[in-house]
Amino acid sequence: MSRTPADAEQIPLVRTDGSPMRVLVVDDEASLAAVLAKMLRFEGWHTRVANDGMSAVSACRQFEPDAVILDVMLPDIDGFEVLRRIRATNPHVCVLFLTARATVADRIAGITVGGDDYVTKPFSLEEVLARLRGLVRRAGLGRLDETPRLVVGDLAMDEDAHEVRRSSDLIDLTATEFELLRYMMRNPRRVLSKAQMLDHVWSYDFGGRAHVVELYISYLRKKIDNGRPPMIHTVRGVGYVLKPAS
Repeated sequence: MSRTPADAEQIPLVRTDGSPMRVLVVDDEASLAAVLAKMLRFEGWHTRVANDGMSAVSACRQFEPDAVILDVMLPDIDGFEVLRRIRATNPHVCVLFLTARATVADRIAGITVGGDDYVTKPFSLEEVLARLRGLVRRAGLGRLDETPRLVVGDLAMDEDAHEVRRSSDLIDLTATEFELLRYMMRNPRRVLSKAQMLDHVWSYDFGGRAHVVELYISYLRKKIDNGRPPMIHTVRGVGYVLKPAS
């Protein structure tokens, strides 16, 4: 059955090797950067945030993003200079400029220095996501993740059927357990903090609710790891990580 453009917009985008897309969000408005990063994490992207130009340049070297959402007006160096510096080490990264300046001259300046697209503030989150998806697909950096299955070691999740199996054993999970495990399976081998889990699964602010994550991790361990080599590990003082059993 063929897919409509609307269908395609709902399918997660992944790297060509199947791993999560990486995006760096650069904006000196910390609340706006956090909202953008949260939206992208919900879509399955691996995100990082920088609030000034020099931090963005450093983060690009370490994080190696596929795309950058880049504010033009930054407190130290402007977005145009940030783009010049990151393209020196990552020439293929896609860059979507954000700016409150909407003149034709400003748009031309952004494109001239190598920006791939340009969105003016205020903007809708849906527009930013749609433009970002379009950029990485046209650049050949991302593809639609057509499969509803997530696999980490001998643990498999069918997102459409809402089924989880470890080897051949069917594991019965509650709705919240399923969402927490899905988040961990979409980020295998990555240490996830309690704050990230609360934000993604429960949409809570972090204050004082760490025990919720601890409780549900214990539930998952009893169902996923019980009597088997463990896959869910605690990284003391940091969070939890899901990885194939050794």
